[in-house]
Amino acid sequence: MSFDPGQEGQRGEQKLGQDGSVPAELSHAGAVVDKAIEYMLGEGLPPLAVASALLGGSLGLLARTMDQTVMTRMLENAIASVQAGELHPANDRETGRDPGRG
Repeated sequence: MSFDPGQEGQRGEQKLGQDGSVPAELSHAGAVVDKAIEYMLGEGLPPLAVASALLGGSLGLLARTMDQTVMTRMLENAIASVQAGELHPANDRETGRDPGRG
């Protein structure tokens, strides 16, 4: 899943670089989340509980920091990524991500 480069800049909203690169803040935040996921799974929490907690926290943050139109576009982009198979475990293996983490 990626940013929607067509989105207008809103409060705190990130956009992909012109070369398709990920902004440094997104890369850093992603690394922190990956470590948190690794920690929670290491503590024996079920993947569904971890994913549900992260999704709930993410939705809460989005609701506090952007309007409904932008939030809806982000969620529609996420749905499109799922429907396109971008989040399939086979894709995680190809990119080296651990499919058991989400």
